[in-house]
Amino acid sequence: MERDRWEAGAPAVRLCRISDLRGPGPFAASARGEELVVLRSAERLKAFEGRCPHQGALLAEGELVGDELVCRNHRWRFDVATGERRDGPGCLRPCPLEVRDGELFARPPGPVGRASAAGRLRRIEDLPGPRRLPLVGNLLAIDLDRMHQVLERWAVRYGPAYRVDFGPRRTVVLSDAALIERALRERPETYRRFSVIEVVFRELGLAGVFSAEGIDWRPLRKLSMEALAPPHLRSFYPALRTVAERLHRRWMRSARLGLEVDLQEDFKRFTVDVTTLLAFGHDADTLEQDGDVLQRKLELVFPGMNRRLFAAVPLWRLVKLPAERRLERALGEVFDLLRDLLSATRARLSADPARSTRPETFLEAMASARDDAGEPFSDGVILGNAIQMLLAGEDTTALSLCWAVHECCDAPRAVALLEREADRVLGGAVVPEDFAAAGRLEGAGAVASETLRLRLVAPLVFIEANREAVLGDLGLAKGQQVCLLMRQPGLSAEHFADPQAFRPERWLEPPAGAHEASALMPFGSGPRLCPGRQLALLEMRVALATLFRSFAVERVGTREEVEERFAFTMGPRGLRVRLRERSARGGAPAANR
Repeated sequence: MERDRWEAGAPAVRLCRISDLRGPGPFAASARGEELVVLRSAERLKAFEGRCPHQGALLAEGELVGDELVCRNHRWRFDVATGERRDGPGCLRPCPLEVRDGELFARPPGPVGRASAAGRLRRIEDLPGPRRLPLVGNLLAIDLDRMHQVLERWAVRYGPAYRVDFGPRRTVVLSDAALIERALRERPETYRRFSVIEVVFRELGLAGVFSAEGIDWRPLRKLSMEALAPPHLRSFYPALRTVAERLHRRWMRSARLGLEVDLQEDFKRFTVDVTTLLAFGHDADTLEQDGDVLQRKLELVFPGMNRRLFAAVPLWRLVKLPAERRLERALGEVFDLLRDLLSATRARLSADPARSTRPETFLEAMASARDDAGEPFSDGVILGNAIQMLLAGEDTTALSLCWAVHECCDAPRAVALLEREADRVLGGAVVPEDFAAAGRLEGAGAVASETLRLRLVAPLVFIEANREAVLGDLGLAKGQQVCLLMRQPGLSAEHFADPQAFRPERWLEPPAGAHEASALMPFGSGPRLCPGRQLALLEMRVALATLFRSFAVERVGTREEVEERFAFTMGPRGLRVRLRERSARGGAPAANR
């Protein structure tokens, strides 16, 4: 390999042994705290800054398509030889490499875009905020069920940066899109999740990629990204189609009997079935069951975590009230199921050792993987990650689908868009036939994007500083807690024209007014962007097309009776609908023909 020129005096940083780099890449590397991505270009190794210039995604999680490195998050494309971006600005900065005795060394390009402030930094004590009481701070003014709304109202009153006290924990609350995006880009080095999140998750046996930090996070993140990679989703699609067909049959029974439909129940069954098939190779088939299904147990978890995260006093460590006993009993039953699935997975791997080199499920990948020390992951780590994937796959997508239907009930233009598109793309089928057909559902994708803007189910992200940091003109001490109001930028007239209106068409043909798509970060941003983003959007497209292809939807009750409820995620309380069959080729409901 030809040696790249090094600047005089630049310190060399060892990356890895050349023999560790098998195939074309991309490979992840880190030097002096800076992320790098290593690639093979015409048999030469090349290295570039490891984060996408767009929103800081880890480029080592991308894929190579011909001579292009494609970012996983938003599909930005870079030439593997030069780092130049195709079809737009944003060239990757190169990192010179050197080989010594079979080992690869680099000089990283150095940090870019880090905040710096001229003049005096504001202190947390300088920020405005609601009046607080001794010991309890502002907790008495915050209804946990509506916490996001309280914090959003205070943002309107006190501005894009204010302080609030969760008991003894003083927290900075930010609603400015640029500051939110910068904080998310600088994870996991500068910021981490609230440390109490890691504690609560560990107590419940839920330790995994969501709550992991530091060196524990990277190998778990890699496994999650591989399990949810686009090629895997493409090969998984026939199973997703089968689940969607079951959902259609369930709705058809309700429509023909004239029954009210609990959409939250049905969508959670749908997403649980999809996740258990994809992640564990297990067909839970909750859609064709009644009674105490898996979803009934899972729905206790997020409210339980929310209680513990924001409790002024950890009473559950002293005495177990009925709600805590129900939570722990439900988790115990879920873990029993996952242990059985893990045992079956290990039996398959033992019977077919070659399977470990080509795992077909997340559980097989976890059981086959090794940590940085070359040791297998413990059962606790595997089960914690498995249940985190199950919870994440079930709750957020199901609630987003509920909000999409709720908004469509008052938006006839959006319904007409979905019906016309479903009739055209699905033809005589009741669900999208294949992965390509699902990809053509641009109208359903626009409805999903507009729903995520107005009714973001993860409206709050809690982080804290790993070290002294500067965010805008704010000086943050190590350990300072920060709450990011993720929905606020999407509701700002600065970023979106007529921001309170539900207008999916703005995502198909951007309006003449403001339309700053980058201000919307429903799946986060930076290195810890949600690994399930593409699966969630695929599920939303398929479910919306399935619903509006065959049924007319009518809300039971009024719009005002449906309330936002926060329980770690934000869902609709009181949403129920009735479904009527549409004609075989679209048009009026069958009951009206």
